[in-house]
Amino acid sequence: MNRRTAALLGIGVLALSACGSGGNDAGTDGSASDGGGAEAAPASDRTEVGALTPRIVLAHDGGVTTLDSADGTVLGTAELEGYVRLNPAGDGRHVAVNAADAITMYDTGLLAQGHGDHFHYYVQNPALTDLSIDAPHPGHVVPHGDRTALFADGTGAITLIDPTALADGDLDILEETATEAPHHGVAVPLSDGGLLLTQGTEEARSTVQVLDAEGNVTAETTDCPGVHGEAAAQPTESGDVISLGCENGSVIYRDGEFHKVAIEGDYQRSGNQKGHESSPIVLADHKVEADPADGKERPTEIALIDTRDASMQTVDLGSEYWFRSLDRGPDGEALVLTTDGELNILDPETGEMLHEVPVAQEWTEPDQWQEAAPMMAVADGTAFVVDPQSKELTMVDVASGEIYRELELPVIPHEIQVATGTASGEYEVAPGADEHEDVDGAESSDGGGEEHDHEGGDHEEDDHEGHDH
Repeated sequence: MNRRTAALLGIGVLALSACGSGGNDAGTDGSASDGGGAEAAPASDRTEVGALTPRIVLAHDGGVTTLDSADGTVLGTAELEGYVRLNPAGDGRHVAVNAADAITMYDTGLLAQGHGDHFHYYVQNPALTDLSIDAPHPGHVVPHGDRTALFADGTGAITLIDPTALADGDLDILEETATEAPHHGVAVPLSDGGLLLTQGTEEARSTVQVLDAEGNVTAETTDCPGVHGEAAAQPTESGDVISLGCENGSVIYRDGEFHKVAIEGDYQRSGNQKGHESSPIVLADHKVEADPADGKERPTEIALIDTRDASMQTVDLGSEYWFRSLDRGPDGEALVLTTDGELNILDPETGEMLHEVPVAQEWTEPDQWQEAAPMMAVADGTAFVVDPQSKELTMVDVASGEIYRELELPVIPHEIQVATGTASGEYEVAPGADEHEDVDGAESSDGGGEEHDHEGGDHEEDDHEGHDH
């Protein structure tokens, strides 16, 4: 049966029902988990808990730092050279770290293990693993369905992995392929075993292709100049729906074909897009100046792209935003962080403003995209909003628009990911016995969990933010 996570995030803890330990424990047949098993680290490093508290992963000058979302405690750090990027790896536990011409998996230390008709939960110290691929100019990492695609801009190489194998300490490479030439591109795994990818060069890119499981081109468009940014929307009966940004209006892959979004004028760019698995609407930025006066357009309008009919409406928020400003809520809400310091929460179908939440000081988009500025990540019903200037993180319940916790940050971060320990917030468990087996060396504990009556289960790992640079 499918069972959604039982509670969440009135106060930022992913509370998942678990059986008690003790007694004569035996048998693990029929278990399944989308959060991974408990084999990735020595058992002595693990502690069993009654619930999993989301962990906040921050990239900053010098490496990566992980915090407990309950109180801001530093759980671990990893030193890394160069500029560090963060992406979801696809299992809800690991974060893909782009640095130094490689993509390396970072284990946040949250483990969910199925036992019959229930789950056990474990925590361990976060750590940078040795699961890594060489990736000159590492680019987009896109989890979709049951695979994750890693793209190397410097070579055009595409590596497809099974993210569930990361829990076992394996980098299970399912396929390796490449584009015709290196470029700043992207690949999206499709649920039917196929692959959507871009083609181009370092000078220009305008082609998007869909390959079937055998590598044959089944759909193609060349009408997507400057292709950048991708998002998965609610699928149709025919399969996946993917939106991509272009410089002449977005293009949508739906029902086996590409569909062009009509625009007014000759130029419209939505290079940063966020989708939701249960919404046909894609949230995107909206730029209309092909040659902005100071070299950087600072829009106040966002685009809501309807993938059902390839149409688009715009909403003027009255304040600027940047590429790290966009995300989606647990029910598909459109979230936009604007330079007036507000988190805007909108109904994606109508564009109606649901909540305006003050979360940061007023700010301006930095001249260089690598610099730190306000940003957010959404996980399990909460928006985690970072204000680097004040070194503060604010947690907002998306459904109510209420702030429920604020944390001081030990670093000035430029990127954020939040891990919950599960990829989807849902569990497929086999109904049956209550019997379960202790994990060797795991100590029983009720630490780390508080239950709430607010249901979570966000999709954040299901799509990837496009980076406008």
